[in-house]
Amino acid sequence: MAYLSRVVDRQLDRLLAGLPAVAIEGPKAVGKTVTARRRVVATIALDDDAERVFLRDDPQRLDRLDKPLLIDEWQHYPPVWDRVRHDVDAGAGPGTYLLAGSNFPAEAPQHSGAGRIVTVRMRPLSLAERQIATPTVSLEAMLAGSADIAGDCVLGLQDYTEEITRSGFPGIRALADDVRPDILDGYLATVVDRDFAEAGRPVRRPQALRAWLAAYAAATSTTAAYNVILDAATPGLSDKPSRATTIAYREILQRMWLLEELPTWAGSRNWLTALGQAPKHHLADPALAARLLGVTSRSLLSRPDPGSVSIPRDGTLLGALFESLVTLSVRVYADALRATVSHLRTQRGDHEVDLIVTGDDGAAVALEVKLGAAPDDRDVRHLLWLKERMGGDLADAAVITTGGAAYRRPDGIAVVPAALLGP
Repeated sequence: MAYLSRVVDRQLDRLLAGLPAVAIEGPKAVGKTVTARRRVVATIALDDDAERVFLRDDPQRLDRLDKPLLIDEWQHYPPVWDRVRHDVDAGAGPGTYLLAGSNFPAEAPQHSGAGRIVTVRMRPLSLAERQIATPTVSLEAMLAGSADIAGDCVLGLQDYTEEITRSGFPGIRALADDVRPDILDGYLATVVDRDFAEAGRPVRRPQALRAWLAAYAAATSTTAAYNVILDAATPGLSDKPSRATTIAYREILQRMWLLEELPTWAGSRNWLTALGQAPKHHLADPALAARLLGVTSRSLLSRPDPGSVSIPRDGTLLGALFESLVTLSVRVYADALRATVSHLRTQRGDHEVDLIVTGDDGAAVALEVKLGAAPDDRDVRHLLWLKERMGGDLADAAVITTGGAAYRRPDGIAVVPAALLGP
């Protein structure tokens, strides 16, 4: 399979040119190992029992291995983190170590590595990385207030729906359509049956965890309370998992980087104290949410809300999954720009904006995600409300759509097809 260039490649090249150790974190199958191996001359894979024994019994082996060195799945032997940290303190040169991990270990290293080991988040493929269209609108330029909003796109609703279910995991999306669902089911089964145990929390009731995951998937792109998610996972049952159990579910899934909750925007003005505080729920890849709910691109198109788990939300399940796909993509682009991504919702729920991207200089871009091709005045009302209140603090605002052209409306709001937005 040909290597798909990743946005994170630029981050890694920049960091490794000046830093001795960089850690790539992200869920299994996201492409960490393939990307990292392009930058090293040797690899030690610590998910191999023999490799762990060799390193445990002969700690100096790390010094003898050729550099640059990839330490893959380092969480299987956490002491190696501290070994790298000590080597950095001793004067290791730029680009000496790359560490990759798909689970932050229960047995955490003694020291965080702050100031010595810089971490980079790797997510499933964004729309730009999937090479299904050539982006023409730059998020970086939008943050600078100088974006050229133009370009045409041949993709439509059906294409985006297929991208939701096709997955952003490189190896999985490359598979034939008739086997991809089986691989995604196997991925989820491994999480429940094996990965939780490796993370130090064996699952005594696998079906309860699977049901909770399905309910969480149904809550994609909503701010549903956790008790609502639990009730949806166990309808009519009196023997529900305890609060402590579901908290443990969330913590471990977050350590596996499979839960990607979107925080609320803190803002910068006094009027923003009226904002709500609940995060939006997202799984790492909307294809996982689709499999948990048993929906396909065909069923999503024929019945936009075919989910079997009932969670209150505005709009359809298809709209929620499309928003999750856009959120994934925007997070990938924002990371490369040292920007953060959050959402805005007032406490009374009368105003909300799906995505707020904030640059390290404080500039903000507001994005609304709409399933339609051509937004109307109702679709931009929250963006205009925010623009009026923020004034020059809002660098740009746009509606992200499934339409065929990027343009700017007379009111100044940009309209950008999802596949035309890039870093």
